[in-house]
Amino acid sequence: MLIVACISGHGYGHLSRTASILTALHQRQPDWRLLLSTPLSLAILRGAFGAVPFEHRACRWDLGVLQADALGADAAATLEALEALERQLPAQISQEAAWLAGQGEPLLVLGDVPPAAAALAQALAAPLIWIGNFGWDAIYRPMGGAFVGWAELALQAYRQGAAVIECPFAMAMDWGIPHWPVGLTAGRPRFDRANLRRLLAIDSPRERTVLVGFGGMGFPLPAELFNHWPDHQFLVTDPELAAVAPNAALLPEGLRPLDAMPVCARVLTKPGYSTFCEALSQGLGVHLVRREGFAEAPVLEAALQAHGQHRLLSRDQLLAGDWQLDQPLQPARRGPVPGDGADQAAGLLEHFIQQNCCAPGV
Repeated sequence: MLIVACISGHGYGHLSRTASILTALHQRQPDWRLLLSTPLSLAILRGAFGAVPFEHRACRWDLGVLQADALGADAAATLEALEALERQLPAQISQEAAWLAGQGEPLLVLGDVPPAAAALAQALAAPLIWIGNFGWDAIYRPMGGAFVGWAELALQAYRQGAAVIECPFAMAMDWGIPHWPVGLTAGRPRFDRANLRRLLAIDSPRERTVLVGFGGMGFPLPAELFNHWPDHQFLVTDPELAAVAPNAALLPEGLRPLDAMPVCARVLTKPGYSTFCEALSQGLGVHLVRREGFAEAPVLEAALQAHGQHRLLSRDQLLAGDWQLDQPLQPARRGPVPGDGADQAAGLLEHFIQQNCCAPGV
């Protein structure tokens, strides 16, 4: 059995949840082949999958929204890139479909959440399952103008799936297909606290250890801002920052933010599905910096307020060092989200595959 996962290159959140689901599926069906079709690098993929074997096809299936920085979008550049990708996709679909059919195995296409995965599945006469908490239709439509046409194209593609594994914190996905809701799709840390402290060379108490993460792009924070919090230890991904801020320690290469969470009590971050899943699954409080121009952001913010301990910050507060780390966390307005979403999703995929003949063909 060949599982072909078309994974968006827009940030690392799509990879994080797909990796957690496919890791759980591998534990159930270790003989099934996992093929990752994504522009993300091998190093990033290996970090996400650990010891789980996979194959890689370096393909870009979507653009998402190009960002000016971790907290803002670049609409004009996004439109230009969408048009360029659209010209490239037909040849890529033809090439990939021929290669996949040549593997001679039953297959299933997963999409998280590139609309073009539908064209690949159609070329292979293979079933398609989406994984997501939103589709690009819901992101593009509020951006208006030429984005409305791209939203319609995405919606037409999403309607071709057999079902969507609906992750928590979801936007509306009115695609006319079955929804399979699941809980948090977080992976598991790979180190215990004692080993982590030795690896990171820190001795700060958990309640004063803070993970700082703004996704793959990062967000340049002046080192002097960390002087506002001399009694706190920060774990960061920026080597230059770690070199000059005495209370900032660099996460070693290959150590995921998730792996560092057992020694932390709080995370300073932007709205991000995978960060929320991982933080809530590990019991961290989230200091959330609000993001503008991306329709998912207010949905995630509302979900955090409903299900996680938190504090909300503006961009101005972030850049002023007003991070409120000495303030109590605001409690969740509702209960926690179940934490077994990856296992749930793996079971749903396993059942679907066993009930459907996934024969390749072009």
